[in-house]
Amino acid sequence: MALTLSACCMGGAAAQGARPAADAPLLSSPLPPGLPSGTGAGYHSPASPIAPLPPRTDVLPWSVLADLTRKTTKDGVLPVFSAQQLSMHQTVQRIQGFMVPLDSRAAQTHFLLTSVPLTCPFCLPGGPESMVEVRTRTPVRYAIEPVVVQGRFTLLHNDPYGLYYRVLDAVAVE
Repeated sequence: MALTLSACCMGGAAAQGARPAADAPLLSSPLPPGLPSGTGAGYHSPASPIAPLPPRTDVLPWSVLADLTRKTTKDGVLPVFSAQQLSMHQTVQRIQGFMVPLDSRAAQTHFLLTSVPLTCPFCLPGGPESMVEVRTRTPVRYAIEPVVVQGRFTLLHNDPYGLYYRVLDAVAVE
């Protein structure tokens, strides 16, 4: 069964109150035609009111996390990590991203960090290569602006939730 893509996921007409056309194309992908799909660190909508991540040299670039391949097995689609990614397993890394809270509290100890901001409360901003699960030592206050965390970076070879990366014992850094 194919699904129609809500324009709110694209920052389009539905986000502005208009309804999609009755003859809107059915898409089997969560991205509309012409947008990058399947790889990369997510799509930052030009209509987003939130600015993209500012460049920083002291954080792990999302391009490094997105640089992987996948293999399909009987258990699902699994990541095949690059040599660079394998060398970072269980090391301390800094990652900059947008917080996706996993509960309703103002401060979070367990959240997702993504390469692009959420533009729709019902849509993930990209694939598993564009998000990192974070577990912190102390709560981090939710913010719309990008945050930077530092902690023990872990590769997830067969995570039950389909994630590829996790940072444990994280702390927020400026």
